[in-house]
Amino acid sequence: MKNNKKVLSPEQNAELLNTLKARFHKHMNRHKDLDWDKVQAKLEAKPEKLWVLDEMEVTGGEPDVVGYDEKTGEYIFYDCSAESPKGRRSLCYDREAWESRKEHKPANNVTETANAMGIELLTEEEYRMLQDFGKFDTKTSSWLATPADIRKLGGAIFGDYRYGTVFLYHNGAESYYAARGFRGSLRV
Repeated sequence: MKNNKKVLSPEQNAELLNTLKARFHKHMNRHKDLDWDKVQAKLEAKPEKLWVLDEMEVTGGEPDVVGYDEKTGEYIFYDCSAESPKGRRSLCYDREAWESRKEHKPANNVTETANAMGIELLTEEEYRMLQDFGKFDTKTSSWLATPADIRKLGGAIFGDYRYGTVFLYHNGAESYYAARGFRGSLRV
């Protein structure tokens, strides 16, 4: 059981690190030329980031390293589950969209859930990059960070992979579907 300080127990840390290490080695195409021991050292130095990765994991995101930012010295993690994370579906886009619904409000919204987890929504560019590592969202779709001008007009964007192609499209921000969740990123 997690405590309210957003820090995992030593046992939870060890279990999560083992899961992340196994995923790292299984999917080397996502992070060529990166060394797990360096990733682990960075994670162990930032226990609050392990809590965030655990949130990504327990909601079905299967986080994995997808890059390293030379400028900041940070490793970049994305949700790499084959389909949109199960524990983050059936959510409208943001608080404004949630409040606009008169009936059948979803349990929560994407932006507040991501914020509470400590992750950033994938952008269009990041979502396309993720698709370079495999076929993601072939049966589901994922809300993406929506430009302010689109959101101001009531819309939000999402992506999926169909017919051998990454599709980016729009929906009313107040909509929600059992097959649409969201993917996030974390820098460590």
